[in-house]
Amino acid sequence: MSHGDELVIVVDDDPVVQVSLCDLFASVRIRSVALGSVKEYLAGPRPEQPTCLVLDINLPDMSGLEFQAKIHSDDHPPIVFLTGYADIPSSVSAMKLGAVDFLLKPFAGEALLSAVRGAIELDRRRMQEREELSALRERFESLTRREREVLPLIVSGLLNKQAAVELGISEITFQVHRGHVMQKMKAASLADLVRMATKLDISILHSRYAGAHPQ
Repeated sequence: MSHGDELVIVVDDDPVVQVSLCDLFASVRIRSVALGSVKEYLAGPRPEQPTCLVLDINLPDMSGLEFQAKIHSDDHPPIVFLTGYADIPSSVSAMKLGAVDFLLKPFAGEALLSAVRGAIELDRRRMQEREELSALRERFESLTRREREVLPLIVSGLLNKQAAVELGISEITFQVHRGHVMQKMKAASLADLVRMATKLDISILHSRYAGAHPQ
């Protein structure tokens, strides 16, 4: 993992804890910022770099678990929870909603750093996946209406002649459209195009691949 492009956001209303945690992250060259409440976090922009939220369970305006449930379906960084009380139901709830870890105070610095690094790497992968999906959608949007009709038939595994009949066009015309689709989608092979169609949730018709997940 490269340094300098990751961020930890500490949300804790105890200034002593804020300073201690930020010093810990600074010691391993991970940039961090400290906030005192959920409200402060929500008022700011979504970080553009791989990020981890280090979140106290007990906060003044909303509990950490309530906050996690509130943002669960939104685009927010992975969470590492901190708490001063052993609470098995809370830890189970947090992990079910995707928390990376649930640490009991006092905790070992190395345990927190390990959890934070894992969360940052998870966020990095998620960001890469979002960027790749966005690029795929842009390529799909560049297709003409006819090419969008051709794409599902290509990935279905039908022969060119069969697919052409489906659209009521000649086989040669279908092959021309097929070439344009492969070029615009930047697909290196049929299997590559099938993977793209799967990521884009494009319905695959008459397919021997239907219900399959190409590797």
